[in-house]
Amino acid sequence: MKYKSNKGFTHGQADKIGVLVTNLGTPQAPTKQALRPYLKEFLSDPRVVEVPKAIWWFVLNLVILNFRPKRSAQAYAGVWTEQGSPLMAITQSQAAAIAERCKMTYGDDVIVDFAMRYGKPAISDVIDNMLAKGVRKLVVLPLYPQYSASTTGSTFDAIAKDFTARRWLPELRFVNHYHDRDNFITALANKVKAHWDKHGKADLLLLSYHGIPKRYLMNGDPYHCECHKTSRLLAEKLGLAHDEYMTTFQSRFGREEWLKPYTDETLKALPRKGVKTVQVMCPGFSADCLETIEEIGEENREYFMHAGGERYEYIEALNSDKEHIDVLFDIIQENLHGWSVSKDNGLRAGLASALGANK
Repeated sequence: MKYKSNKGFTHGQADKIGVLVTNLGTPQAPTKQALRPYLKEFLSDPRVVEVPKAIWWFVLNLVILNFRPKRSAQAYAGVWTEQGSPLMAITQSQAAAIAERCKMTYGDDVIVDFAMRYGKPAISDVIDNMLAKGVRKLVVLPLYPQYSASTTGSTFDAIAKDFTARRWLPELRFVNHYHDRDNFITALANKVKAHWDKHGKADLLLLSYHGIPKRYLMNGDPYHCECHKTSRLLAEKLGLAHDEYMTTFQSRFGREEWLKPYTDETLKALPRKGVKTVQVMCPGFSADCLETIEEIGEENREYFMHAGGERYEYIEALNSDKEHIDVLFDIIQENLHGWSVSKDNGLRAGLASALGANK
């Protein structure tokens, strides 16, 4: 096997520590042409769709990719901004804010960058760039508060796949969840309280998380439990009674059963049960994106209001809020603990030069 060389490497290069922030990904444009390769990469991941490969290849390539790209492109067009997709713009902003905090604390020893699991910037490309800058120790922070094999696990797969092709591997620390950190729960609670200060409380606080097939839970995925723990801790922080909040799951597709209760069906039923005002938050999303802006902010609003609801409000994700950046930086600091950069690059270069290598 031919292993990748670290592009631009020299033996006299100063060592660095890297922080790689990742999120799910986004198409490059809100068009059918851009959605097709993005959806193909996403839905071809066996962590995302656990169906026998031969069967799924047929369904994906001959059915889904012939119909879904056009529909998805229309949805993305509705949320697209001058900066591109909201997820891309917000993730860039988060990485920039983290980089600024690292610069203030660690000087030039720490390099921060971001990548997307699907689409661009690709994880392997960003790792290439970081290693070329001298990164020898790497912290990876997937921006998924609750662990799932289909998100966090898939990100680790991409890192591991990249590493199998490299001769020189950096030391690695990988963050696999932060769903119950007190400062994360406090940041969520403060976001809700700020909304209440402006708009007042509603009959119900609905906490909606991205769904996964129920089968994944039955096979041992902890995601369902971690979502409910986040909800419970948030409700406790807010002082909510059991009947003042609810946990639901959104964004399902296909015919099999997913985690319940479903967000859309719940919102359609609430007005009949006397819940006329509702506020919705998505504590599993670190950044607003198609699933929060369009699905929760618009589509599910229509379901609720059409069913007899009187007031519906979406509470934005933590995004690039200072308190959110504080949480993420604290996680990074914990994982950088005990690490330092080597200062022997001059000696290393001299020894390599004596053997005829490039300094």
